[in-house]
Amino acid sequence: MIQTTADKTVDVFGPDSMLRRFVNDARWGFAVARATVLEAAHPQIGTALIENSTFVTHPWRRLRNTLVSTQRILDTDHRVRNRETARLNRLHARISGTDSQGRHYNAMDAEARAWVIATLFESTVTMCRLSGQSLDRPALERLYAEFRTFLALLEGNSDRLPPTLREFWPYYDDVIEHRLENTEAVHVILYRLFANVPAPPLLRNHPAVWAAGRAVAGPVAAAITIASLPEPFCRRVALPDLPGARALMHGAYLTAGLATRLLPSSWVHVSTFVSLLDPDHADDSGPWQTVRRKAGQAAAMLRLMTPAPDKVSQATRSADQFFAEVLDQTGDGYLAWPDLAAMAREIATRLDLDEQDEERLYTAYAAWWRELQTHLDTGGDGRVTRQEYAASAVSLPSLGLVKIADVLFDVTDLDDDQAIDVQEYQRLFRTAFHRDLTGRADSYSRSAFVREFLSFMSGQQHSTAYNTLLS
Repeated sequence: MIQTTADKTVDVFGPDSMLRRFVNDARWGFAVARATVLEAAHPQIGTALIENSTFVTHPWRRLRNTLVSTQRILDTDHRVRNRETARLNRLHARISGTDSQGRHYNAMDAEARAWVIATLFESTVTMCRLSGQSLDRPALERLYAEFRTFLALLEGNSDRLPPTLREFWPYYDDVIEHRLENTEAVHVILYRLFANVPAPPLLRNHPAVWAAGRAVAGPVAAAITIASLPEPFCRRVALPDLPGARALMHGAYLTAGLATRLLPSSWVHVSTFVSLLDPDHADDSGPWQTVRRKAGQAAAMLRLMTPAPDKVSQATRSADQFFAEVLDQTGDGYLAWPDLAAMAREIATRLDLDEQDEERLYTAYAAWWRELQTHLDTGGDGRVTRQEYAASAVSLPSLGLVKIADVLFDVTDLDDDQAIDVQEYQRLFRTAFHRDLTGRADSYSRSAFVREFLSFMSGQQHSTAYNTLLS
C-alpha cells in the first residue's frame, strides 16, 4: 500500500519492508505456530478451523499456501497484491456457519481478522525477543504500522486495530482476558496436529523414518509452543506448565536466532526449507541438497532393517481408504460440503484463478455434492458417512465429476488450444509430466484428462499426480 508523506510517496512494503524480511525468515515458523494457537482460541476462528479447514489433515499444504499467499500480498507489484487480497476475500466469504452453541461465525468477521493480524504482530515481536534480537521502539512502531497496512489491504481499512502501538498492548491483553476461549481447535493444534502430523512430501514414501522422528519432535514442538505463549492465555485455556519446557523453548529460539546471524542467508531463507520439505520444488544446487540426499539414504537403510509392510495395490484402493485419504479433507470422519469446498479452494489457489473461473469451479463442485447427497446421504443429515460411501461407491453418480473435470481442464489449458502441455500440467500438479498417460509426446487431450480425473475421483484408479494435489 502506498502512503503519502509531506515530501514523498512511500511504499510500506517496498524493498526495506520489515514484514517482508520476517516472512522470508525460516524462524518465522515459530511465530506462525504460536499465533495460530492464539487465533484458534477466538471462538469465530476456532469454529471455522474445525468445521472448514484442512490444517489437520493437510498441514504442509496449508503451510505452503499460506506462505505463497503472504508473499503475493507483499509483492512489489500492486496488481499482484490486489488480485491476491480479492482472492482471499472471496475464499473467506464462502466460510460461515453456526457453532455447537448456536453462535454464528463468518470468516469475514472484521474483529476476528484483526485478531489474526494482532497475533502475528505480537508473535513476531516475541520471536525476536526470545531469539536475542529485541526490537527497539522505532522498529516496533514501524513493524506495527506494516501489520496495520496488511490488515487494510484485506479489509479496506485498519480500524479494528488500535491506531498506535501504545494502544495496541491494552487491546491485546483485553482480548486474551475477555474474548478468547478454551476451544477444541486449540487442543487439536497442540495435541493432535503436532502428535499426528503427516509426513512432509520429502518423507512421504518413508513412513518409518517419519514416525520415528515425529515421536520425539511432536511433543517437543508442542512443549516449545506452549512455553512461549502468554501466561494469562495459558491460565485461561488451562494449558500445563511442563517441567523444563521453558528452558527448552528458550534454547530453541536462541539457536534459531544464532543460525539467522551466523549462517548464510540462503540457508535460513524460508524458500530453502520449503524446497527441503517438497522435492518438487527442490533446487539440486541448493545448500540443503546434501540433507535431502542423506535423508533418502537413511530411509533406505531403515527399510533394510525393518520388515516390509503388506503392499496396497497402486492401481486400485478400497472405497474406505479413498474416503479417508481423498474425500474427507477436513478429517472429521464425514464427507460434507466443506470437504469438497476444500478441494475447490486448493485448485483455485494452485492456479490463482480469477473470480469467474473460481465461481465455475465451485459451482461444478456444488453440483457434484448435490448428486452425492441424493445418492449417498441415507440419513438425511447433510453429510455422508464412511459406511454410506463404501456401501454405494460402485454406483456413484458421475455427471457432477464430468463438470468439474471440464472446468479443471479449461482453467489449466491457458492457451486454449484444447491440450494441456508440460508447463500447464506442472502448474496444476507441481510434479513431473507423465507423458505415458496421454499416448502423445507433448500434450494431454481433454478426453484423456477427463478420463484420468474421473477414474481417480471415483476411487477406481491410483494417480500420483492427483494424490499430490488432493490427498
